[in-house]
Amino acid sequence: MPPADSATCTYLVNWAATKLCWDLSADETEQAALLELAEPCADSTVEYETAL
Repeated sequence: MPPADSATCTYLVNWAATKLCWDLSADETEQAALLELAEPCADSTVEYETAL
């Protein structure tokens, strides 16, 4: 996680976009952590294009 709290949502959006872009999986522990960390990011949107 980035040291600055103000960068958390951007970091999480980029993390999720990368996972989706490359069709990478996330185990239950990672999913739970991401959901918990993303609670204050409700207005954030993940946009991505699938990698070729």
